[in-house]
Amino acid sequence: MLAKINSCAVNGLMGYRLTVEVDVGQGLSAFEIVGLPDASVRESKERVRAAIKNSGFDFPLRRITVNLAPADIRKEGPSLDLPIALGILAATGQLAETGLAKLSATVICGELSLDGQLRPVGGILSMADQMAGEPELLTFILPVENAEEAAIAGRLEVLAALSLLQVTQILDGSLRVEAACVDAADLFARSRRCQRLDMADVKGQQAAKRALTIAAAGAHNLLLIGPPGSGKTMLARRLPGILPDLTFAESLEITKLFSISGLLPAGQPLLTERPFRSPHHTASAASIIGGGATPRPGEISLASHGVLFLDELPEFQRDVLEALRQPLEDHTVTIVRAAGRVEFPARFQLVGASNPCPCGYYGDSLKPCACTPYARQHYLRKLSGPLLDRFDLQIEVPRVAYSDISGKGAAAESSAAIRARVQAARELQLSRFTGEPFYTNAEMGHREVEQYCPIDGSGEALLREAFRTLKMSGRAHDRVLKVARTIADLDASPGINAAHLAEALQYRNLDREI
Repeated sequence: MLAKINSCAVNGLMGYRLTVEVDVGQGLSAFEIVGLPDASVRESKERVRAAIKNSGFDFPLRRITVNLAPADIRKEGPSLDLPIALGILAATGQLAETGLAKLSATVICGELSLDGQLRPVGGILSMADQMAGEPELLTFILPVENAEEAAIAGRLEVLAALSLLQVTQILDGSLRVEAACVDAADLFARSRRCQRLDMADVKGQQAAKRALTIAAAGAHNLLLIGPPGSGKTMLARRLPGILPDLTFAESLEITKLFSISGLLPAGQPLLTERPFRSPHHTASAASIIGGGATPRPGEISLASHGVLFLDELPEFQRDVLEALRQPLEDHTVTIVRAAGRVEFPARFQLVGASNPCPCGYYGDSLKPCACTPYARQHYLRKLSGPLLDRFDLQIEVPRVAYSDISGKGAAAESSAAIRARVQAARELQLSRFTGEPFYTNAEMGHREVEQYCPIDGSGEALLREAFRTLKMSGRAHDRVLKVARTIADLDASPGINAAHLAEALQYRNLDREI
């Protein structure tokens, strides 16, 4: 007999519909899975066999052929265990007629343990979002732990089960379960701004805080250079706290990325905080950019709509740093393999931190540097010119004074106060870029810079002189204008004046020093 079960899988960030066709025929006992399964799918044969037996059903000692359609896309992961098991039960007449009638309008997904219990799988939100657009599908049956995540997509009736036996009982009507229901908008509103690191905890470093405010307001990339203990990491970790709140669409995209990577926290079906990713400098290019035999999101994708912090920037492998250049411009990363290509979002804000030399104390006011001039030059030359060009702001973070640490200075501004100014600047950008495919100053191309960043005669003379003395590239020229536009937005100024340009140029002085 032949049975067909509706299921789903993930390719890149997008879910797609998948049909599990099961044929149980005459012949020697065999169990074959075709349709480009990977090792984890092929191993499902043993999980399915044991789960069917331990759930009280009979496993047929006949020739079983399972086809995963469409057959030209590689299938991976254990999420097809449950539909394969149900297909075998349906093909051998072990499902009631009422259950068989419901299968055509039901999509099924889940991993099986050997005793027939269901385990959660990744990528459910992407799958449910895609299946919600299929008009003939009405019900989604899946493990209990995935129910709330699937319900966020809406439209489909989401039914959660604990075991293979419960799934068969839900299908034949002998077990009634309440459909999972999540008010996604309410969940999104209640979950925002749970806990944050506060900028008020950072003592001193007013210039660096000003640079972070500008970076947050315009979504600019930022490079922090200073001696050990000056607060570079502390500052970077507080950047998400001054960024504007996520939109619901951004929250959904982040949740999908974390779900397909298996990183979605238990009991948290929707992520509402901007991500902060800080990989170690020994990380490989594939882990940062994304990849693998079956491509998975890397750190640049997991940091989408948030911050990617690279501490000890010169210590990262050269190929890793150079691979960041294209995603920083395009805001997407395309991974090509022999079996196909996938595209992941990479709309992240890059923050790098570095010591000024191998020992870390070059230019320090108290501790002398022990490095030779060659060692200092060699250390910072690990950062190529094209990569440095992509940092809109390059900031020196000096040693903190004792008076600042002891708390005798003025009270520091809180993240909430800074975020209010950042939000006002972002709203100006939203109104300015109506109809454009972007919404922040950092995303402007050369044409948009010419259109939205006009400067007066005094500003033109200042920029011309800086372009000559700092030996700036065309990209750096445009980035100075973008930063100046953001500074003007923070001042609620309709135009860019010489003072805005002068401040923007201060954040490029490391071009000359490096």
